Amino acid sequence: MKNICVHFSVHQPFRLRSYRFFDIGQDHYYYDDFSNKSNALTLAKRCYIPMNNLLLSLINANKKAFKVSFSISGSAIEQFEMYTPEVIESFQKLAKTGCVEFVAEPDAHSLVSVINADEFALQVKTNVEKIESLFGQKPKVLKNTGLIYSDSLGEQIYNMGFNAVLAEGADQILGWKSPNFVYCNDIQPRLKVLLRNYKLTDDVALRFCTRSWAEWPLTADKYVHWITTSLAKEDVVNLFFDYATFGEYNRADSGIFDFFSAFVAMASNVKGVAFATPSEVVKNFQPISVLNVSQFTSCADEERDLSAWMGNNLQQQAIDTLNSLQRLVRAIDNPILTSDWNRLQTCENFLYMSTKFFNHEAGASPYQTPYEAFINFMNVASDFAERLNSAPMSTKFGTLSKEEIDAEIAKQMEILKELEAAKKSSAPAKSAASSKKSTAKKAPAKSASAKPAEKKATKAPKPTKVAKAKTTKTTKKK
Repeated sequence: MKNICVHFSVHQPFRLRSYRFFDIGQDHYYYDDFSNKSNALTLAKRCYIPMNNLLLSLINANKKAFKVSFSISGSAIEQFEMYTPEVIESFQKLAKTGCVEFVAEPDAHSLVSVINADEFALQVKTNVEKIESLFGQKPKVLKNTGLIYSDSLGEQIYNMGFNAVLAEGADQILGWKSPNFVYCNDIQPRLKVLLRNYKLTDDVALRFCTRSWAEWPLTADKYVHWITTSLAKEDVVNLFFDYATFGEYNRADSGIFDFFSAFVAMASNVKGVAFATPSEVVKNFQPISVLNVSQFTSCADEERDLSAWMGNNLQQQAIDTLNSLQRLVRAIDNPILTSDWNRLQTCENFLYMSTKFFNHEAGASPYQTPYEAFINFMNVASDFAERLNSAPMSTKFGTLSKEEIDAEIAKQMEILKELEAAKKSSAPAKSAASSKKSTAKKAPAKSASAKPAEKKATKAPKPTKVAKAKTTKTTKKK
């Protein structure tokens, strides 16, 4: 039985407001609430609610033979809870069908997997806990931000407890191979790798409404034919979509919902082909070979690398500035600061700084230029750093490794030595300064106390009278 694996990625970033240089140190709120709420309500109306309802009806209509999977970022869940709780309820209904698998991802939808291994593990753990709490499933498959993947990263993912990872079927790693098979990690063969068929996925995501495309209009029977042709000699077709493809990037009046409904109905009737979740795929098929991915790959742009987020000096500086604060954030362990930290790490903040000639995400940027995005972000990062530096340290050092604790102790000891040396060198200077001050104070006191001295002279006879009285008393006694 050949498989079609449909996965939807759900993410909704917190957009930053216009944050000026003069706001640094004065205003610590960074978010455009009006824009965030408006986007959340719009996406819920156009995409999440109608598409979730459609999926639920397709699962019931096909007697639970239709199956899909989701990954949901922490920022999306947070905005669902704030603005559209009905969206969470609709996802919970899908979870109860038993035909939907929830896949883990970095909770902040960040690039931390290529920067800090410990922070990556912590963010994934946070997302796993949220998914388990909301939908009653503990994910065993991971989908990284932008499908970022490499051999070394795959080894870490396996050590974190996952048995499979979703990645990009990039030409530079496949060569003559096909993405329509299950592969395994080069370092840790027990980790299965499912590769996105980007050509078939992008036919819907990027070209469905493109009238200049040679294959336009894309119909369900044509699409099913392309998939079944691939499956004639191969095992699985992985269709990994951004969920906003349905209803937002391609509006309802384009026929996208009707197309998807017809596609599912037709594909379900093809003999020898079945829909499956990622966990089911890795159970159904053995890896055909080891996949060597020495460099990071992703699903971004034509290059399928990290250049969409880390391709210029602006992006590198912004990422380095934010990443330098990681240890301080975890040492302070303040929930408000941690929330801001997670929101600032969202990969869109760096995508908006891209200066690449072609970037299919450029139209989604709230900034007029990449330089405006950079300046705005760095202003926010500067204020965030000031807040961290003025915040009290937490006594919870459980987030630090033994090596980090030793390094921190050595650092604090050096600071202590410097303070002691500064104290000794400043002691003579302080005593000399204090003596000068006391001399300066006494000098004017003498010249200004003439009148008080006259008063003392007039009061001088009083003690004399007392002395005489004592003398007379003693004479009488004799």
